[in-house]
Amino acid sequence: MSKIILTGDRPTGKLHIGHYVGSLKNRVQMQNNLQPDDKMYVMIADSQAMTDNAGNIQKVRDNLIEVALDYLAVGLDPSKVTIFIQSEVPELTEFTYYYMNLVTVSRLQRNPTVKSEIQQKEFGRSIPAGFLTYPVSQTADITAFNANLVPVGEDQLAVLEQSREIVRTFNSLYAPILVEPEAVLPSNKSCLRLPGLDGKAKMSKSLGNAIYLSDSPDDVKTKINKMYTDPNHIKVSDPGKIEGNTVFLYLDAFVNDTSFEEFLPEYKNLDELKDHYRKGGLGDIKVKKFLFDVLNKELTPIRERRQKFAQNLDAVYKILFDGSDKARAVAHENLLKFKHAMNIDYRAEFYKNKK
Repeated sequence: MSKIILTGDRPTGKLHIGHYVGSLKNRVQMQNNLQPDDKMYVMIADSQAMTDNAGNIQKVRDNLIEVALDYLAVGLDPSKVTIFIQSEVPELTEFTYYYMNLVTVSRLQRNPTVKSEIQQKEFGRSIPAGFLTYPVSQTADITAFNANLVPVGEDQLAVLEQSREIVRTFNSLYAPILVEPEAVLPSNKSCLRLPGLDGKAKMSKSLGNAIYLSDSPDDVKTKINKMYTDPNHIKVSDPGKIEGNTVFLYLDAFVNDTSFEEFLPEYKNLDELKDHYRKGGLGDIKVKKFLFDVLNKELTPIRERRQKFAQNLDAVYKILFDGSDKARAVAHENLLKFKHAMNIDYRAEFYKNKK
């Protein structure tokens, strides 16, 4: 069975290293392993971003190109994958409308991811209807392209499960034409939910606790130096705690086989570094310096590619518009099949009977 992959991000800010280790890096690997019959769609979800930014569309508009630059910078290749703008494919809105009849408000309100986001954004009782129906919109995005694989972060598993429920309901009511999508999680468990710099929540654009892919080396160094560690590790000689220590959580996500040989040769591996920290005699400054070296090496080629693409934004917009046209053609064809299954393809049936 061929793979059809659908993934994307809301353009509410530049993408950060949490996005990178949680999804972007995995997307590039999947892209590079595509077989001739496989397809991959990467969506900039501007319509979904508007659900809680209806009064600030300019924010969404400005960040759309920033997300596109981040996509290209990490290595997503428009000759291999289809990068498109959600609002440029209006068929997705029609899919969403039909799916809203297949799920109850109470079920949407029970979704753990939606509940968490509502609390984080402090909507109270003033929840935008569009925001509440995010899982329905995601179902439309996935099924419009018959996607069977969806790379997501751990926090999105509940949303994807609700999409699977909606698919099952449709197949039961009308015809079994939809595929239940499967989640694709990062193989490195440390990347599932990278915490913010403060160690108190996931890395988030809205919380201001993120290192962005486009940050300069100086910005990255400043942010790392402010990172949360063990508050009881005051002196270098003090024993340190690894659990909940943000610096070590980041090292878990980014260190590779060559990191110590290149930047910290007195240690063989991360386990040895952790043991020294636990026993005492290893200061936070040295560990943070190591993290900066590791992270900066990963980000340097990304920054360089981003700067190159930023010098020709017309070419970037052409990539987005060409991808959107291609995506819309696929979504339109699948919408016709979808409406036929629902027995609401009135025009096609009318002309068929006239022949």
